[in-house]
Amino acid sequence: MARRRGPGLVGRAITAFLAVASLSVVCVGEVPRPAACALARGELTVDDLPAGSSVLDCLAVGRVVTHAGAGVAVPEPGTTVSVDALTADGSPLGFTLAVAADGTVSYAYEADHADHTEAVARARADAPAPCADGAYSTEDRKEYGTYKWFIGDGPLPGGLSRHEARRAFEDAVATITTSRNDCGYDDTVRAKARFLSSTGNEAGIDGEARCTHRDGLSVWDAGDIGSAAVATTCSWSRPVPGGGPEALLEADVRFNTYDFPFTNRPAGSCAHAYDIRSVATHEAGHVFGLGHSGTGHENLTMYANSFACSTDARTLGKGDVLGLRSLY
Repeated sequence: MARRRGPGLVGRAITAFLAVASLSVVCVGEVPRPAACALARGELTVDDLPAGSSVLDCLAVGRVVTHAGAGVAVPEPGTTVSVDALTADGSPLGFTLAVAADGTVSYAYEADHADHTEAVARARADAPAPCADGAYSTEDRKEYGTYKWFIGDGPLPGGLSRHEARRAFEDAVATITTSRNDCGYDDTVRAKARFLSSTGNEAGIDGEARCTHRDGLSVWDAGDIGSAAVATTCSWSRPVPGGGPEALLEADVRFNTYDFPFTNRPAGSCAHAYDIRSVATHEAGHVFGLGHSGTGHENLTMYANSFACSTDARTLGKGDVLGLRSLY
């Protein structure tokens, strides 16, 4: 039987040339994918993951990014996460990290409010009365449907029972959804909320007031969130077709019962305790898309300090109402 012979030298050269030419045709027009970012281990800062970078190229989803004492876990593409903290002196503690559908990062930072407690006290005395102050800010998100929320199963602020906490939190949430105020403004705000039940799930907020991963449940609870924040709200949202404020996906609230005392009935003997309903109303404002009112507007509910022993933030000021009307 005759043996089969392979191609000669010329034939092998022609075959190699055709293979290279074929690969050239396949690769024409392709742009090489950039190498992944070289992120250090541990927490990142906004400088480590700057605006315009890609969470996909950088493998950053789930990593914690911090700014000026606040922090968030990077969400999946197409999601925005915001951390908003109520502080004892009105100083800023919060920012927003948005991840576009293509993985691109952008940030929004909170403006400065005050330097220290004494400055805030003086400013509050000079600030316009609540019903004369029309200032407000919004965070470009809203609840398009009904905000459905739960209470965590751990200890609650002020030693409240589960039933007492539900009543206090429901009252605070209702202040926002009905735009309850002493300024004579009718309720034209179309926001809705419904308490569902207690849950074993916890708010997605860690011991340093940083937003962790969302679990699909909006939980109100209490615990340790570091000494800087009296209470913190973490909100997750996503863009809506056609533009407009983003749609709220989840909003968790945690009271700092490790570093601050709370009471449901501030009285003349109150020294340093925070009114639960005032703090809860402020946090509910964040849930429904309100931002902090800023320096010079210390008498509004959405100022970044609810002031110990004060019940003033249980009802809304002019700016708080106008902010809700702009969204709803």
